[in-house]
Amino acid sequence: MTTLNILLHPHPTLREIAAPVLEVTDEIKKFVNDMWETLYHDNGVGLAATQVNVKQRVLVVDVSDKHNNPQCFINPEILESSGSAMAHEGCLSFPNMYLPIVRPEFCKVRALDEHGQLRVVEADGLFARCLQHEIDHLNGVVFIDHVTRMKRDRALTKYFKELKLKNNVL
Repeated sequence: MTTLNILLHPHPTLREIAAPVLEVTDEIKKFVNDMWETLYHDNGVGLAATQVNVKQRVLVVDVSDKHNNPQCFINPEILESSGSAMAHEGCLSFPNMYLPIVRPEFCKVRALDEHGQLRVVEADGLFARCLQHEIDHLNGVVFIDHVTRMKRDRALTKYFKELKLKNNVL
């Protein structure tokens, strides 16, 4: 397995809509394994293909405490959602940025797994939040799009300042 490079905001691919996967091939299966490797390496709970510069509708999630429940969603679509909950979210493409985001607290998602089998999953809590966050990525939407302009501007100013400081140190 290979650890993939995660794109950082404002990379333009993060704003692109991913194309559907037409067939779950051995290449896709290898890519999914590389995504899991990357997710665990970077201590994430979810990762979308667009975050690693692959413009296909693939995401991986593992919200378990011990990182022992990897799940893959190919061509995911939200069938229904309900409720409303606010929680702080972060994103591997926005290191050290956490913002309070309101999302539906329940969602039902249909997708293919890494073997090409159709699955329908009902999710709530962190699992639902993570699925919605990663599906947003596949649609060219990033989590800062869910806050007010003022909160977004403030968070981005701090993000770019920290990124500049980090790059000056390197």
